[in-house]
Amino acid sequence: MLRGFNRLFALLATSVPAHFALAEEGAERWGVNMTQGVTEVSRTTYDLHMLIFWICVLIGIAVFGVMFYSMWRHRKSKGFQASQFHESTAVELVWTIIPTLILVAMAVPATKTLYDIYDTGEADLDIMVTGYQWKWKYDYLGSDVSFFSNLSTPRAQIDNQLPKGPDYLLEVDEPLVVPVGKKIRFLLTANDVIHAWWVPELAVKRDAIPGFINEAWTRIEEPGIYRGQCAELCGKDHGFMPIVVRAVPEAEYTAWLGERAEAAAKARELTEKTFTFDELYAQGEKAYNRTCAACHQPNGQGVPGAFPAIAGSKFATGPLDGHLDIVINGSKKNPAMQAFGEQLSEVDLAAVITYQRNAFGNNMGDTVQPIDILNFKNKQ
Repeated sequence: MLRGFNRLFALLATSVPAHFALAEEGAERWGVNMTQGVTEVSRTTYDLHMLIFWICVLIGIAVFGVMFYSMWRHRKSKGFQASQFHESTAVELVWTIIPTLILVAMAVPATKTLYDIYDTGEADLDIMVTGYQWKWKYDYLGSDVSFFSNLSTPRAQIDNQLPKGPDYLLEVDEPLVVPVGKKIRFLLTANDVIHAWWVPELAVKRDAIPGFINEAWTRIEEPGIYRGQCAELCGKDHGFMPIVVRAVPEAEYTAWLGERAEAAAKARELTEKTFTFDELYAQGEKAYNRTCAACHQPNGQGVPGAFPAIAGSKFATGPLDGHLDIVINGSKKNPAMQAFGEQLSEVDLAAVITYQRNAFGNNMGDTVQPIDILNFKNKQ
């Protein structure tokens, strides 16, 4: 129905100047128009957008055409006098009925589209999306698969030390993998502040609010990689919070899900393993650069007045329990220090704490094992 309206209005638009007729093509070339996307809802939304656009164009042409014609045809230099038709019942009816009919014509397709957008029932797959400062967590409900998705653009590109890559600030270490042809329901919330999960090509944009769960859905028809960003100003690294969705055939998705479930089981087994100091230090350095360096800096010096230094800090050189508490549970005095107890595995937590207590000249000689993290959590 909407595409039929678009064809009708496109034909009508051929009677206006060429720059109006080419508006859609030019907008697409310069990237200012909506994307048609790769889902039925995204295309329906695009068609609705173009329908309303052409209605507005025709209204503008009609109104300004009548206005300019009247000013030119009945100008004072020709001796015309302004007509007086105050309290004219006919005029009142015309400018009430015509806009009402236009609004009704616009409301019918708009209501149908909104109904489709909010119809999240009968989903084939449910995924919990949780926003953190500044990363996304994905939980595949009904399975053991859960992971964080972090920006993977090298810091050297962000600091203009290297040329920007083709997907600058739009690349992650762990993309969200979903099957094509399946209805996927997203349950969105946040751990700290308000975020917004937005992927234009999927026509999905929904706020992630702490304490609330919002719903959205999609059914991707074409395999591929689709990128988006957090669309809510959520803090200093708001611009470093991309979204990458990788849509794959169902067989490939099933194989991937099985591999991730197996990896999760192996990760749980590692909690009982005893690591050497060198293994923990090396793993901790990777975890620190991925998770902590954005605030505390790669050299551990922090940002004066904003983020404390790790080098020589009281918690990194003080009692071990205090260090465990602030990393696992966060800081009540400084909300910028998040709780990483759920964000990192026991192995990564043990490694990063071992690294912090021995890097940057701290040299405490401590080795923290994953079982120590698990025991600390159980005591709380």
